[in-house]
Amino acid sequence: MKRQLTPDPASASYADNDRKVKSLIHPGWLRCAHWLNAVAVVILVLSGWRIYNATRFLDFAIPKELTLGGWLGGALQWHFAAMWLLVANGFCYLAINLWTGRLRRKFFPISPAQVLADVSAALRGRLAHADLRHYNSVQRLAYVFVMLDSVLLVMSGLVLWKSVQFPILRELMGGYEGARRVHFFAMAGLCAFIVVHVAMVALVPRTLLAMLRGR
Repeated sequence: MKRQLTPDPASASYADNDRKVKSLIHPGWLRCAHWLNAVAVVILVLSGWRIYNATRFLDFAIPKELTLGGWLGGALQWHFAAMWLLVANGFCYLAINLWTGRLRRKFFPISPAQVLADVSAALRGRLAHADLRHYNSVQRLAYVFVMLDSVLLVMSGLVLWKSVQFPILRELMGGYEGARRVHFFAMAGLCAFIVVHVAMVALVPRTLLAMLRGR
């Protein structure tokens, strides 16, 4: 008689764990950082618009219904609270990405030729999203842009907050008024990223599910 082999429970458990790891798109720490950043950015943008309305240097104002804080002092309080959340969360995000090598694996290299090819495919509705664990060149460029833009926002914000304490940074940005413009247009760049990001999520709803449950 042939001997019937019974599966090893330990081996089966390891296989199940291995399948779960391979199917994981976003780890827990990344999902947590993403949603904390989302909260911080929304508060910063809405309160920042209220601050701009109080001290605007361009010939338009943001509708009051789209601002946060009610008045300049209240908007500043919201802005500073969200700033600390963004800085702390962003520092942890970058540190983990650098420590694990994820920054290099996920976002580089960025090929200009491939970016143009992916933009062309996206405009024709042919950009593939089969494996959400891999970013195309447009996504890589967009995420690297928003990381650098966030750094610029923080640096210009420091000049606006503590201008005297950061004289070199102030001069590099063309003085206090120059820093105001840098901060405003960096915020506009962040808002443009958010619009494109939300549009892409609407086109590929699986990306939202992956950011909520990891798979």
